[in-house]
Amino acid sequence: MGHDPAWLIDPGPALPEHIDALRAEIAARGGLGGIALTHDHPDHDEAVPLLRERYPSVPVAAQRGEVDERHEGGSRFGPLEAIATPGHSVDHLAYAVGGVAFTGDAVLGQGSSLIIPYPGALAAYLESLQRLREREFEVLAPGHGPPVFEVQAKLDEYLEHRREREQRLLAALDRGRRSVDELLDDAWSDAPAALRPAAAATLAAHLDKLADEGRLPDGVERPQISLGVA
Repeated sequence: MGHDPAWLIDPGPALPEHIDALRAEIAARGGLGGIALTHDHPDHDEAVPLLRERYPSVPVAAQRGEVDERHEGGSRFGPLEAIATPGHSVDHLAYAVGGVAFTGDAVLGQGSSLIIPYPGALAAYLESLQRLREREFEVLAPGHGPPVFEVQAKLDEYLEHRREREQRLLAALDRGRRSVDELLDDAWSDAPAALRPAAAATLAAHLDKLADEGRLPDGVERPQISLGVA
């Protein structure tokens, strides 16, 4: 049983059984001090309105949206320190307490993170990973998947994955590939069919980065992405 208020990060979807489980855990931990959001995608913040009904005086913090406190990197929220980690979305934050970083969708327990294309998304994401790496956390607690205890190895893996993907994309462009399907077939040949839309979104972010750096050839087709979130 806890004796201090809980600080809830990303309460998740608005499923009745999920809300009941959150309320039981909050009661066991001595009440609710605040709700922090890593970003405003529904699988992370959809439960907020229902929790506000139950805990109307509890503050909600995020970088954007209808919240009580808007945070940037370096902001404090109770025991939590916000760390700017854009890339998956433009408003993405991680939260640190002690040697633990709650990484939302910036780093997952398994697999790689989706980069939703917006201006500068991929470059910002690489900086986010490096920012997390420099902090030398003991544990990463992702929004999806198991905790990560080999922190530096995981972050190095994520950085290397992006470098390798860029090299595969550049090689495909050097071979004259220009259409979305050709580039995905070459540079994302390992992506299962079910993940092809996500691969297309990340392809767009990679192409934008190359364009910003003046390294994108003429005539390259960019995926038309309409995910509804950024």
